[in-house]
Amino acid sequence: LVELGPAEEALLTGRERPIVIARRRPGARVAASVAPRSPDLGVMLPYSPLHHLLLADVGEALVMTSANVSDEPIAYIDDDALERLAPIADLFLVHDRPIHVRADDSVVRATSGPPLSIRRSRGYVPAPVNLPLDAPPLLACGAEQKNAFCLARGRRAWVGHHIGDLGNWETLRSFREGIEHFERLFAVRPEVVAHDLHPEYLSTKHALELEGVEHVGVQHHHAHMAACLAEHGELGTAVGAIFDGTGLGTDGAVWGGELLVGSLSGFERVGHLWPVRLPGGERAIREPWRMACAWLVETVGPEPELPPSLAGAVAPGRWAEVARLCVSGTASPVTTSAGRLFDAVAALCGVRSTAGYEGQAAVELEALVDPAEDGAYPMSLIDARPTILAVLEDVASGAEPGRVAARFHEGLARATAEACASTGEATAVLSGGVFQNRVLLERTTAHLEAAGLRVLRPLALPPNDGGISYGQAAVAAALVS
Repeated sequence: LVELGPAEEALLTGRERPIVIARRRPGARVAASVAPRSPDLGVMLPYSPLHHLLLADVGEALVMTSANVSDEPIAYIDDDALERLAPIADLFLVHDRPIHVRADDSVVRATSGPPLSIRRSRGYVPAPVNLPLDAPPLLACGAEQKNAFCLARGRRAWVGHHIGDLGNWETLRSFREGIEHFERLFAVRPEVVAHDLHPEYLSTKHALELEGVEHVGVQHHHAHMAACLAEHGELGTAVGAIFDGTGLGTDGAVWGGELLVGSLSGFERVGHLWPVRLPGGERAIREPWRMACAWLVETVGPEPELPPSLAGAVAPGRWAEVARLCVSGTASPVTTSAGRLFDAVAALCGVRSTAGYEGQAAVELEALVDPAEDGAYPMSLIDARPTILAVLEDVASGAEPGRVAARFHEGLARATAEACASTGEATAVLSGGVFQNRVLLERTTAHLEAAGLRVLRPLALPPNDGGISYGQAAVAAALVS
């Protein structure tokens, strides 16, 4: 089904038994509906004796999915599963031994460096992650998406299992039950509670409801940077290129393409991507063509023409309406998000105008990268508008999407390395959900190392919001101490 190198094979057969993302073989016998338009598949081996008993005589691979519907936690109690999953499951295997803690499968990806954790849960949790300084008994509540809480005491931090997106009551209850379970398991009674700055995050609201504790608010991208610094035991200063989808900045804007200089105890924002509007707010995340429109408003003017690559997907009247939103700012907050820049480029070259899942446009753009293309678009971390113009020119001239994707990735990697080197810092941190992109991660790392910088990237923890709580814990420990 997939091509396995030594790194993938070691991950696949390790005791943790994660899902390993590997390159799909040509002609692999897998339904077209499994990971459509992706060159990769997630594969895993049986991790339970029951799996071996059930599957010994099957003789071929099976398509698996978790016991939940979208945006809900997985079911682990029989009665709950029978009720919630009855509309989608024909049969249930139950057992007289109850499951005590829900745990999603972990997901990892091999890279040219350390393995890249995408989701840290079964097999890895609750193994502790060391802190580089002593922490009082504390709880870090994490972010809103890909939530995983963290408890810490002394030099030990216990990052909880993957909870998911805190968007409904069931998931929030799972979050609270997980915290209570870990507090009992590790005998931690928090005296300090760390949380994101976003006041509407349910994780933040939970933190602020707790009484008799010291509350520490931690900026989202500083937490990303701090998680990587702490994992490497780094107490000094560094420059961090922190790229993700969204996170509330200290100025109240939506950050996401940030250049920070700092340490565990504080940071300075020394650069960021050119700010553009997020037309329609959250809707722009589900409809990448809106970000293409927003970037074109910033690049060519208030009335950009509908690109031919989007003519079949977007009505001209709708395009003009969204352009007006960008100009007026109505329901369109300002963002510096690197994730949304990927969305814009994917839409402009005809890869994806609407998204069916988070990050789909960026995932498909990465998948199209032509390894034979060594060109790069002009870009600085401060201003990506020349990149947008170059993408438009290439698409208009008939360039293949793979060529556009390769030049965009290379341009962003070079610009990021140049921006980091210009700060004079000797150490660079790469983190945030955008750095789940292996092409961008490896190319940026190579350019930074060629410039003489030491590069830190997440090790045991994901670069996405699954590692945020550990970073919050490290910052809180530094500030309180």
